[in-house]
Amino acid sequence: MKKLLGFVLKSFCWLIYHLPLKLRFFMGDILGILWFDIFRIRRQVVIDNISRVFPEMTEKNKVVLGRWSLRNMGRNLIEYCYLPFMSKSLVERFFRFEGEHYVQEALSQGKGVCFLTLHLGSGDLACSALSVKGYPVHLISKIFKVKWLNDLWFGMREKVGTKFIAPRNSSYHILKALKKNEIVIFVMDQFTGPPIGVRTKFFGYETGTGFGLALMAQRSGAPVIPIYTIRQLDGTHVIRIQPPIPFEDSDDRDESLAQMTQVYNDYLEKFVLECPEQWMWVHKRWKIFREN
Repeated sequence: MKKLLGFVLKSFCWLIYHLPLKLRFFMGDILGILWFDIFRIRRQVVIDNISRVFPEMTEKNKVVLGRWSLRNMGRNLIEYCYLPFMSKSLVERFFRFEGEHYVQEALSQGKGVCFLTLHLGSGDLACSALSVKGYPVHLISKIFKVKWLNDLWFGMREKVGTKFIAPRNSSYHILKALKKNEIVIFVMDQFTGPPIGVRTKFFGYETGTGFGLALMAQRSGAPVIPIYTIRQLDGTHVIRIQPPIPFEDSDDRDESLAQMTQVYNDYLEKFVLECPEQWMWVHKRWKIFREN
């Protein structure tokens, strides 16, 4: 049964992969419109989040931006069908890297590299593209409780070389990967409360953000490199890589971790503003941060 399901899934992915670009976009757009306009799943969360970041935007434009965000999420889902066919030629065809030399220079230090990123553009596909290019990538990601969904979501990406680290008790595995001079990806645009989160601000509003990246950078000395992905109108993707963020240490360890986590949030704000229609507004980013 498992082999049959795998065959059916790969056949479906093959069909989607060979469809014209406009039709793939159309299918993704339909998924997004169904989510946002028909089923209206977390529609108000999307509008409320947009209102925080763009308070002067008209209600009409907030709806337009929210709809575009979900349309892009739909396109992400359709592009997931590329994964069984990921190859160097596909990466060369669909991806353009800006600032890749920053990664190579950081790896030459031999301390590993921490990537700072967010849910912008087709991040899952970009992660696989990095693996196909030969970079030793580890992605910190929650594991689904449903086994078949877990196998589906992670299985195809593992086949192209991406490794996954579960967030719970992850320090050992992160430091081990960095010690081997490999890359660990931290996706930091979701709310994280105590004890692994710290009180921060995001677009001027108080929230909680995980301090794991700051802690791992402090312990290992690994450079922290901001990286994000933007989908282009022609269906290609630009992976933008920026210079490493200097770690500002102090005698107060907790204060250093909080300050650096805020610095990382400030970077993410800029990426969201660069392409707000491709950010995942559907997440409840601004929950109440309650101390233990």
